Amino acid sequence: MYLGIDLGTSELKALVLAEGEIVATCSAKLSVQRPHPHWAEQAPQDWWQALEQTIGELRQTLGERWSAIRAIGLSGQMHGAVLMDSHHQVLRPCILWNDTRSAAECSELTERASDLHSVSGNLAMPGFTAPKLLWVARYEPEIFARLATVLLPKDYLRWRMSGEKIADMSDAAGTLWLDVARRDWSDSLLAACGLTRDQMPRLTEGSQPAGKLQSDVAHRWGLPEGIIIAGGGGDNAASAVGLGAVEPGDAFISLGTSGVLFAVNDRFRPAPASAVHAFCHALPARWHQMSVMLSAASCLRWLCELLNASESELLAEVAALSEEAQRTAPLFLPYLAGERTPHNDPQASGSFHHLTLSTQRAALAYAVLEGVAFGLADGLKALNEAGTELDCCSLTGGGARSAFWAQLIADTLDLPIVTHQGGETGGALGAARLGWLANGGEPQRVCQKPAVLKRYLPDATRHHQLQRRLDYFRLLYQQQREARGAF
Repeated sequence: MYLGIDLGTSELKALVLAEGEIVATCSAKLSVQRPHPHWAEQAPQDWWQALEQTIGELRQTLGERWSAIRAIGLSGQMHGAVLMDSHHQVLRPCILWNDTRSAAECSELTERASDLHSVSGNLAMPGFTAPKLLWVARYEPEIFARLATVLLPKDYLRWRMSGEKIADMSDAAGTLWLDVARRDWSDSLLAACGLTRDQMPRLTEGSQPAGKLQSDVAHRWGLPEGIIIAGGGGDNAASAVGLGAVEPGDAFISLGTSGVLFAVNDRFRPAPASAVHAFCHALPARWHQMSVMLSAASCLRWLCELLNASESELLAEVAALSEEAQRTAPLFLPYLAGERTPHNDPQASGSFHHLTLSTQRAALAYAVLEGVAFGLADGLKALNEAGTELDCCSLTGGGARSAFWAQLIADTLDLPIVTHQGGETGGALGAARLGWLANGGEPQRVCQKPAVLKRYLPDATRHHQLQRRLDYFRLLYQQQREARGAF
């Protein structure tokens, strides 16, 4: 059996695979602290407590079978900066991927590193790790002076489990310090942030062994010591492994806190001009492109909290809306935390348009689902402009549970959408598979696509109707950007 651990933003998930099938799952909620506008932080100790909780629950669920686990895989939210001193003390809360405080430092990094785009394959954006370190150096110099190690979120868990500081290629590619084509740290990009590779974790491929479970942790968890921990992957690369998206042309959409359109490539294909990300895959000799929107399913959670309603209630009300009500619903810009692809605009904000006294909450919920679908359409357009064409997309993440949303995405993108059994498990399934590979599993067997749950074929008439609203959606963003100086 194999244990997969996925450190998300809103929850930590864990699952166990036996003979390739999911036999147990568990999760623990996480909260994000926002002490100032544009800030998003978490305490790494909270991740460890969440992991200890899920391990205890899985152990109780599986009973005697628990001791049959032979390897562990890790997946996690990307770009976060866990800063540690020479005594392995965490110096401050982790600055998260959706923290946009370092917008000014992005310009500074671009000026300092003339080879940034060609080596990292990406634009400097506040979500990435490197600008965060420039911000710390400027505003918290006493912390920067004590910095001995920078770890990504899931790799902090690895360190607690194994005592080793290791990162995989897919996660490291999201720092802006990796030479993505060569799959090695870039000394020039590190130097632009006042860092050296001595402060970086050792690099490995996601499917290779990367540490072993320490005896004290193994004893507390009821597992044999020395169990292999795989290199693992950034959340989206791990999700790709879970969905079997490992060959060029494979693609999927992730509807989690963020929204991602992920396409597998057989070589490094940077397209920074389109704000498309180009990263290493979690498997050797593979890369991928991504369009990323910062707020996706989190937009629906935000609306639920405002309306004091559950997601299931709102989704049921949306599904009951007439076609006329959908065509005349408000429009929603889903930029609650700024936006990456295609705008690279940390100042973008969310908004409803075309509200009237007769607007009902079901129409607001429809607008949110549609606005996220329109954001994905912008991402697909950016990928197309970068030379990537897709024939079909799998759908994963919490949003994949909504059949209405899946069909709306298919109609908006004019692209077949496929959901899979276990698709909602996201990176945890891919993490377990990476653990299996690190323990000697054969890729052809391990990385099979899960059974299809349902196919959603696009409706041409509906696509045409949605295209008109999409044009209006894009105009509204441009008007917001032009009017920003008035605020």
